[in-house]
Amino acid sequence: MGLHIDAATKSEEKHPPVSRRYAWAVFVLIIGLMLSDYLSRQVINAIFPFLKSDWGLSDTQLGSLVSVVALVVGTMTLPISILADRFGRVKSVTIMAIVWSAATIACGLSGNFVSLFIARALVGLGEAGYSSAGGAILTYVFPKRLHSTVIGAFLAAALFGSVLGVVLGGMIAKALGWHMAFILVGAVGFLLAIGFPLVVKEPRPSTLSGMPTMPLREMAYELVRYRTICWTYIGSGFAMFVQGSVIAWIPSYVNRYYGLDPAESAMRAGVLVLLAGIGMTLGGALADRLSVKQAKNRLRVPAAYGLISGSILITAFFLPPGTVQFATIGLGLFISAGFAGPSGAVVAEITSPSIRATAFAAMILGNNLIGLAPGPFITGMIADAAGLDVAMRLMLIASLLSSAFYFLAAQNYDKDKSESGGVPIFV
Repeated sequence: MGLHIDAATKSEEKHPPVSRRYAWAVFVLIIGLMLSDYLSRQVINAIFPFLKSDWGLSDTQLGSLVSVVALVVGTMTLPISILADRFGRVKSVTIMAIVWSAATIACGLSGNFVSLFIARALVGLGEAGYSSAGGAILTYVFPKRLHSTVIGAFLAAALFGSVLGVVLGGMIAKALGWHMAFILVGAVGFLLAIGFPLVVKEPRPSTLSGMPTMPLREMAYELVRYRTICWTYIGSGFAMFVQGSVIAWIPSYVNRYYGLDPAESAMRAGVLVLLAGIGMTLGGALADRLSVKQAKNRLRVPAAYGLISGSILITAFFLPPGTVQFATIGLGLFISAGFAGPSGAVVAEITSPSIRATAFAAMILGNNLIGLAPGPFITGMIADAAGLDVAMRLMLIASLLSSAFYFLAAQNYDKDKSESGGVPIFV
């Protein structure tokens, strides 16, 4: 049964009810907060060597400090995103940014593993609904033809934030101590949180006409009724397993196998993560271009990314440490990250505009519970048992699994799009 979309809604697909200047102002602030989000989340990766030295933590404990954030994000993103859809995405984003910033500062004030672990969990609580609410705001202010591009850029900001977290974390920790790295990152988030509601406004009620709030039971059904969406959730989750594991452990890998100090290791790792961020942006743009004539290419493209990048990265981690290995890892990460924008565009295209933030939240749930939460933790456990080099090779099996699920999603795309009524991606 298709979803009813009124005439006003259809006309807004190409012409959102905001000015171009306002749309790009919103884009800048949304991207800025995504950078802050991932600065807070990933700064700890550069601090692993300092924590291992100061507190004698195992790789499993270090991995848990990354995974707990993703676990809380995964379990809380749906309820928080439902609240954001119902009570205001701009207000919700502001509150989230304040919470994750305060929790990041609390990380810097921690005196032992337990208190740091709890503070990291609170970082996850603050970040739980941001990607879904931020993505929904962007798809409201930009036309459909730009959605894979802007969503890809939005999610790429997560990787650029990770780069800054890794690089600045290592530099600040070396110069001022690892406690101060957390405190300074948290302070930046506070400044952005204060400025966000001064510029970005909630949509006028008239722009949401024809889209009544769904009952929770109907909403849950809409989130899983199409196989395309379910396979996309899973494929994206396995792709994120790779992203989360590599970002978490690359600084330590470079530190241990290239013999560099933590600050220099963070700089080298930052280059690799930066390549992934560029690949995520360009990957979304390529999917937009290739899907003009055949829309299911939005799923075939990330399937190809997973297959090609997985093969390259598995090869890379069998090479001896050095320039060739480093370049091969960079190439694999560049290709691997292109799945994000197309995934978000497909989920948005087949779900109702009235639950768009919640639909993004369901994808984020898969990203975190399948990928970001178990990835760094499992990699750390394998590293304790067999070495970090072995762990990095084994976790890349997830990239091949991701490719398989995207191919499954593509097989169901035409049927599901027809049944859904081809819901426009603009709210």
